[in-house]
Amino acid sequence: MAAWQPVRSLGTTAWLAAGILFLALLHLLCCSPPVTRDAVFAPLLQYVNTTYYSSLSSSGSGRSCDYSEGRWVWAPGRARRYNGTACGATEGQDCVRNGRPDTGYLDWRWQPAGGCPLPAFDASAFLSAVRGKHVAFIGDSMARNQAESLFCLLSAASPHRVVDRDPETYRRHFMRWAFPTHDVTVSVYWAPYLARSAGKTVNYSMPYNLVYLDAPADRWAADADTMDVVVLSAGHWLLHPAVYHNGSEVIGVHAHPELNRTEIGYASPFRQAYRMAIERLSSGRARTVVLATYSPAHFENNRLDDPTACARKEPYRDGEKELNKMDEELRGIVVEEAVAEAARRSGGDVMFEVLDVTKLAAMRPDGHPGPYMNRDPFAHGVRERMQTDCLHFCLPGPVDTFNEILQQILIKRRW
Repeated sequence: MAAWQPVRSLGTTAWLAAGILFLALLHLLCCSPPVTRDAVFAPLLQYVNTTYYSSLSSSGSGRSCDYSEGRWVWAPGRARRYNGTACGATEGQDCVRNGRPDTGYLDWRWQPAGGCPLPAFDASAFLSAVRGKHVAFIGDSMARNQAESLFCLLSAASPHRVVDRDPETYRRHFMRWAFPTHDVTVSVYWAPYLARSAGKTVNYSMPYNLVYLDAPADRWAADADTMDVVVLSAGHWLLHPAVYHNGSEVIGVHAHPELNRTEIGYASPFRQAYRMAIERLSSGRARTVVLATYSPAHFENNRLDDPTACARKEPYRDGEKELNKMDEELRGIVVEEAVAEAARRSGGDVMFEVLDVTKLAAMRPDGHPGPYMNRDPFAHGVRERMQTDCLHFCLPGPVDTFNEILQQILIKRRW
């Protein structure tokens, strides 16, 4: 009898522990707030989903994930993956350095609809996927925001160095980083219209831009034949006054009535600029061209000088905030052009993909620097008006998710 006692005691203890755990989970499900439930169950579900879909993929029965739809779920620590100051992020997006007191914006992850997994960024996997390649970001300051996010994510886990940069460092119109262990280079090219432009894009004191829709911007065009992965990301300069050209011919203007020329709006030039860039990148070498969709700003009442313009502390819930007409239109143009080009060149050496971030970005009004685009903005009290950034994302922050999706796009690429 004595010999069996420890076994019987162990069994009783195990059953007792299981009972307590069951009651604790039952209490969590029925009586805890949603944020708490998400914090506990989201990592477990992510693990189960990742394991399950990985096994499907390895058996040849995997499915393609749609990352464009989903919701943000509470995941403590998810986005705390690097130090923005240590990796040299643009100072205006280094929110921790600038004294932003709340850090909850770092505790969310994107859960795609349908239970599809989006694994956390893996620097080694990304570098392996692009070994020996040149990854280039071309576009406006959101392209730079994503490029700096990628550099910070990679530099936290791999030796690196800056190999070239704009001599006017404060402008950050060009930057190139190297990761020698994998022979990978990452570059970012300032080209807010993708096309060649002059005026306000190079001198902010100018009242309007001159845009030449038939020609790519000079700097990236010169390097195009060295690029293996290209991320195109533009759109935020479309509302600026501009005169649009095809060669030497003026084809129209936008928001510039003084010239007494045909008003052509923003959508048509936007589509033409993407088509021009796609055409330039469709020959020369095998590559992957990724078209990133528009990332909406969150300026309340369209005020760029309101310190409370994007003061929300949590993401929008699914369905809580709808895209406006312009956001939907710009997203639609990018998707249409990418899909059409992919169909037209099916089976060729150049692959076209969509990085559809519009919805997930639109749901993150909490992830911008706001007044913390400057160091300690309230050190001398609260002013009614001050510079506020409700467009770019903090680094680290929601823009890191753009690169998690980019990683999945590139992992499936067969070079």
